[in-house]
Amino acid sequence: MRNYILLAFLFFSISNFAQIKGTITDEKGNPLPFVSVFEENTYSGTTSNEQGKYQLNVKDIGKNKITFQYLGFKTQKLTVSSDSKTLILDVKMLEESFALNEVVIDPKNNPANAIIKSAIANKKENSEKTSRYTADFYSKGMFKVKDLPKKILGQKVDLGEDMASNLDSTGTGILYLSETLSKVTFQKPDKLKEKIIASKISGNNRGYSYNTAALSTYDFYDNTLDFDIPLISPIADNAFNYYKYKLEGTFFDSNNNEINKIKVTPKRDKEPVFEGYIYIVDDSFAIYAIDLNIKGYRMKNEFTEVMTLKQSFNYNSKNKIWSKNAQTLSFNAGIFGVKFSGQFNYVYSNYEFPESFEKKTFGNEIVAFEANANKKDDAFWNEIRPIPLTIEESNDYTKKDSLQTIRKTQKYTDSVDAKNNKFKVFDVLTGYDYKNTFKQYSFKYDGLLNISSLSFNTVQGFNFDSGFSFRKWNEEKGKSTSIKTTFNYGFSDERFRIVGEINHKFNNINYASIGVSGGTKVAQFNGAEPITKLVNSISSLFFKDNYMKLYNLEFAQINYSQDVANGINLNAKVAYEQRKPLFNTTDYSFFKRDDIYSSNNPLAPNDFETPAFDPHHLFKANVSARINFGNKYISRPDGRYNVKNDKYPTLFLAFEKAFAASEKKYEFERVGASLQYDLSLGNKGAMGMNFRAGKFFNADNISFIDYRHFNGNQTHIGTTDRYLNVFNLMPYYANSTNDSYFELHSEYNDTGFIMNKIPLLNLLKSTMNLGFHSLAIPDRKPYTELTVGLDNLGFGKFKLFRVDYVHSYQGGIQQNGVVFGLKILNVLD
Repeated sequence: MRNYILLAFLFFSISNFAQIKGTITDEKGNPLPFVSVFEENTYSGTTSNEQGKYQLNVKDIGKNKITFQYLGFKTQKLTVSSDSKTLILDVKMLEESFALNEVVIDPKNNPANAIIKSAIANKKENSEKTSRYTADFYSKGMFKVKDLPKKILGQKVDLGEDMASNLDSTGTGILYLSETLSKVTFQKPDKLKEKIIASKISGNNRGYSYNTAALSTYDFYDNTLDFDIPLISPIADNAFNYYKYKLEGTFFDSNNNEINKIKVTPKRDKEPVFEGYIYIVDDSFAIYAIDLNIKGYRMKNEFTEVMTLKQSFNYNSKNKIWSKNAQTLSFNAGIFGVKFSGQFNYVYSNYEFPESFEKKTFGNEIVAFEANANKKDDAFWNEIRPIPLTIEESNDYTKKDSLQTIRKTQKYTDSVDAKNNKFKVFDVLTGYDYKNTFKQYSFKYDGLLNISSLSFNTVQGFNFDSGFSFRKWNEEKGKSTSIKTTFNYGFSDERFRIVGEINHKFNNINYASIGVSGGTKVAQFNGAEPITKLVNSISSLFFKDNYMKLYNLEFAQINYSQDVANGINLNAKVAYEQRKPLFNTTDYSFFKRDDIYSSNNPLAPNDFETPAFDPHHLFKANVSARINFGNKYISRPDGRYNVKNDKYPTLFLAFEKAFAASEKKYEFERVGASLQYDLSLGNKGAMGMNFRAGKFFNADNISFIDYRHFNGNQTHIGTTDRYLNVFNLMPYYANSTNDSYFELHSEYNDTGFIMNKIPLLNLLKSTMNLGFHSLAIPDRKPYTELTVGLDNLGFGKFKLFRVDYVHSYQGGIQQNGVVFGLKILNVLD
C-alpha cells in the first residue's frame, strides 16, 4: 500500500508542475550543452542536452527567477511570468570576460596558491554544509562504439543479434542508453539510501539501469576520489605535493559572488592526479564548478584515453549553501582501432538539508527499486525527465523499443535461433550449440576436437575433454537448471573417465542452490589445484618437470548453499570418495628426452614403485560459512545483489569430518578459519592480507590426500593478479601437515605512490609490490618468504605482467628466485 501511495503522490506532484523549456545558444546561435538551469533560491534545476535544449519543472509559473550558468559564459538571471503551464524560453548566452590584474607573479607569492590554501582551510566547513541531505536524483547514461570491425585478431566479434543491429555499416552506434529517477538520502562520508522510482533501458523493458547515485558520488572536498585507484583532489590536504596552480581570471556570478578560475596542472605526469580547472568562490572559498580531465594511465586504466568530470554548484541565499546541481562524466577509450565513448549526466534537485537523521534511516539496503520502476511509459518520462533527449537518443529509444516488441515474439526468436542452430558436418568435430530463446533453454556439445581442453601430464599423457550440457533458465524468477557431462580420455594410460553433474539455482534473493555430481576423474593431491593444466603441460613438455601429482577419484556428492542472513552464506556438502593411486605411464617430452620425470608419488619423487597411499574409500561431510562483515545490498524486483563493504574483512569458517571409511585410521575431523582483508591506504597504496589457520583431530594415520596442503610454486610462473594464497618458491608438498597450521600472506601495492616519483622508472607506469608470506606448523621451522617486485608491466595498453624477486628461508636453508607473473593465464587456462 505504501508504494501505491508514493506513486500516487508522485503523479500528483508531476501534474502540479509547470514547465519552462527552450534552447540555449551562444551569440552565433551554436547550441550550448550541459548549461545549468535552476530557479533562484530553490533546488529545482536541470541542464541542457547536447543540442542545447532544456526543460525545467517548477511548481508554478508566476514571477520566477531562472538562472542560466555555464562555464566561460556570463551567468544570466531572467524573470519569467506566464499563465500557461508551459513556457517557451530561448536563451542566448554571452562569453564571460575574465579580469586579471597585471601583476608580476612571484612563485613564492602566487595568488592562486593563496586561494587554494584558503579553500583547503575552509573545506571542512564547506563540506559540512552539505554533509546530510535528501534530494531527487536523475541520471542518463550512454555508451557508444565507433569503427567496430567484424573480426579482431581473426576472431569474429559476436555482440548478439540485438546489439549488432544497433550499429551501422561502419560498426558505429549506441550500445547502451539508460535513465534513472530516484530519491536519495545521504550522509557523509558514505551512508546512502536510494529509492529508484523509475528506470529505463533502451530496448529492454525488463532491465534495470545501473546509473545510481551510489556510483556517481565524487566529492572534491575529500582528499581522494575513487577511480579504481584513489586520485588526489586539487584541494586535498597534501594537494601542493602534486599540483601547480595558476589564477587565470575572476568574474562575478548573478549573485555578485566573485569567482576565481584556477588552472590545475600536475607536478608529475604519472601521478594519480586531475588536470584542468577548478572554480573557487571568493570569501567562502567553496567550490563553484569543476572542469577536470583524468588521463587513463594516471588511474592505471590504459584502455581509457581521457575521462572528463564536470560539476556545477548553485547558491541559495536563504541558507547560504553551495550545492551540486549537475554533474557530467564522459570518457573516450579504445583498443585494436575500435573507439568507445561514454557520457553520464546527473541532475540533483529538490534538496533538503536536515540537521540530523533518525537512527534507523540508514541500513544495509543501499538501493531499492519500486516494483514497477521499469514499466513507466513515455508520457511519464516526457513529463518528468529534466534533460530532454537528443534526436539521436530519441531515435535510439524509438528504434530499439519497437524492435524489442518484435524480438520478443516466438516467431522472431525462433527464426533467429533457426539460423544459428543450423548443424554443419564439421560440428561433429568442433562442437555444436542449440538454443531456444523463447522457451529459455539451450544445449551444447563440445566436439571431438576440443582443442582448448588439450593438456599433458605424466599419468595420462596427452588428454582432452568433450561432453554435453543442457541449461534451462527463467530470468524473471532468477531460476536456472544445468545438466552437464564431461568425458576425458588419456592417450597414454588409454583410460576413459566421465563426470556428470546437475545444478539448480532457486532464486536471486538468497541464492539457494543445490548440486549433485559424480563419476571418475584424475585429481590433484592438493584440491586447490596449485598448478594449472596449461602451466604443467608446458613445464613437462619443455623442461621435463612434472609437478602435477594425481590420483584416481571415484566419487558421488551432493551440496547445498544459500545466503542465510545479510552477508552470511552457508555451504554444506556430503561426498563418497573411492581413491586409488596412479603411476606415470609416459616419459614423453619435446626437449630433454634423456632426462627422467619424477615419480607420481609426492612423498618420494624418486620412488617409481611405491604408491603414495593405499586404495581406500570414505565419506566426507563439510560445512562452511562465508561472512562479509558490514555487507550492503541492492534490492531489485528480480533479485538481491550483495555489495561488499571494503571497510571490513571477510571471514571463512569450515568444519570437515571423514567417516565410514574402509579403515578407521582414515577418519578425522578438521576445523579451519580464514580472514581476508584489503586495507586502503588512500593515495599511498593498498595492503592485502590473508590469514589462515586450522587444526586436525584424530588424524595421525590419515591418507596423504587429506593432509592440509599449501599452495607452493616451483615453476617461477605466477598466474594470479595477487599472491595472497601462494608461496612462490615453496615445493608443492614439502610442508603438508595433518596437525595444526597457521598461514599468513600479505602484499602491499603502492598503486604508483613510490614508483611515480622515481625518474626513468616512472616511465614504466608500473606499481611496486612488497610481500611477506609465512607458514607455521608443528615440529618444523617456520617457512618465510619476502618479495619485492613490479606490477602493471606490459606493452602499450596491455599491462598483463608482473615480476617479483623472492627470498625464502626455512631452518637455515635460503633460496632466491624470480617469479614472472602472466595474468593472461587466468583467461587461457
